[in-house]
Amino acid sequence: MKGLIGKKIGMTQVFDEAGNRVPVTVVDVSSNVVVQKKSAHGKDGYAALKLGFGKVKKLEKEGEEPKWRLAKPRVGVFKAAGIEEPRRHTREIRISESALDDYEVGQELGCELFELGDWVDVTGISKGRGFSGVMKRHNFAGFPATHGTHNFYRHGGAIGMSADPARVLRGMKMPGQFGNQRVTVQNLEIAGRMEEDDALLVKGGIPGAKNGIVVIRTAVKKAVA
Repeated sequence: MKGLIGKKIGMTQVFDEAGNRVPVTVVDVSSNVVVQKKSAHGKDGYAALKLGFGKVKKLEKEGEEPKWRLAKPRVGVFKAAGIEEPRRHTREIRISESALDDYEVGQELGCELFELGDWVDVTGISKGRGFSGVMKRHNFAGFPATHGTHNFYRHGGAIGMSADPARVLRGMKMPGQFGNQRVTVQNLEIAGRMEEDDALLVKGGIPGAKNGIVVIRTAVKKAVA
């Protein structure tokens, strides 16, 4: 298991060896750094890497000491790890205990971590769509537009019951907040690398809007052909 934190740049297309057009998402994975190593034999009780990502600006004013534009406790985490430049985002990547020796605190990671054709899972925050109805949120079919239907074309219909149990059951599909949730898309393929820009090309779409923060991990399930 290996992983990186990245920023979704947008979508484009590439062409494979057979000349087929392949839609891909460009993910910037530059400035990844190992902040901490956690071991199953230590106080944490599990094996993982804590990664930092995203550059932080330095506030410089005349007559004052320059300060990072980040909360002091978060800056202290990187200072304690011996990392001069803090990162804006931190995430944990679970790995095997045996793989911990392949990494060192302060090590810079980039797109070379993944090879062409690797299968990955991408996790991010999906686009928020606000308060939505049942047709958009749950893919309801809606009511017929004829045969006496009047002003109830997009409604959800009856939700409760009569004598027994005489209540609305928990989990009933109804209108409400749609999107803006943590989503993982599994079994996506690494279609290419942009080594000069330290970016990955992931085949297909990934969760979130442009400039959203995502985590790319080795796929836990292999795609079935």
